Amino acid sequence: MRGLPYHWYRLTPLHLVLYPFSLLFRMVAALRRLGYRWRLLPAIRIPVPVIVVGNISVGGTGKTPLTLTLVQEMTALGWHPGIISRGYGGKGGALPREVQVDDPVEAVGDEPLLMAQRRLCPVWIGRDRPATALALLRAHPECDVIFSDDGLQHYRLHRDVEIAVIDGTRRFGNGLLLPAGPLREPVSRLQAVDAIVVNGGTAQAGEFAMRLEGTRFQNLLNPEQIRTASDFTGQRVHAIAGIGHPGRFFAHLQKLGLQCTPHAFPDHHAYTPSELSFANTDALLMTEKDAVKCVAFASERDWILRVEAQVSPALVQLIVKKVTP
Repeated sequence: MRGLPYHWYRLTPLHLVLYPFSLLFRMVAALRRLGYRWRLLPAIRIPVPVIVVGNISVGGTGKTPLTLTLVQEMTALGWHPGIISRGYGGKGGALPREVQVDDPVEAVGDEPLLMAQRRLCPVWIGRDRPATALALLRAHPECDVIFSDDGLQHYRLHRDVEIAVIDGTRRFGNGLLLPAGPLREPVSRLQAVDAIVVNGGTAQAGEFAMRLEGTRFQNLLNPEQIRTASDFTGQRVHAIAGIGHPGRFFAHLQKLGLQCTPHAFPDHHAYTPSELSFANTDALLMTEKDAVKCVAFASERDWILRVEAQVSPALVQLIVKKVTP
């Protein structure tokens, strides 16, 4: 970790400067939430139930894989989901728009494109989440439930279910709010959510355990080619990860028995060909989120590890109970 995030998981002398700003951030966040709770600020309700999958900390916790798994489970039960997202990193404008599988990643963002390419349900992006959800429903009137990928702090969109995802390894860092720590809201905010899902590590009482599973690698240039970890034995393997917690991906590869040279990049990093021109490389392994940004200059040595979130059926049962009239 470089820069400010380094200080989020420890206490350092810099916190003498950062802590007052953290207190100010906490006060503003609390006042904003109270404004919606007391209905001084309007929350917009849309015609179908809304399920928000978010977190209280900065950085990746596994929200997108969990959203995709819940969409699959709800679809299997006869529901017709749609997904909305802010489209972080995309430059497609503020107005709501549907994400197509062949959209350029710089226009729609890496996570929305990843979700659209799964072809599970409609995926829409927009800065105004209520307007985006309504636009999705107009275009796809068959949708009867909306998943918001992230947006736990976007109180302007009324929600029927709140799911908070926690990184089970890093948890809440030093427990401080931005900029002194990684939190967007205090840990006490979790008392108000409907479910807490812990990705990795050890789930505590009342929390749902989640793990990411994946053992098959798909060639980025030729998707019909599939390999397993054993196929890379004896090869010179590098791995990249531009996600919220790159170490999680590298640990997953190690668990599969792979010996790789890891290269961590910032979350949502826009790769260039020169950054991935590692010498003496037989294979370059990456996440799906990385892959949508590298496909334009892919080579036969590039391989994607596709992972799926595994959660207890009790979580789906809880969601269905809350959204069923």
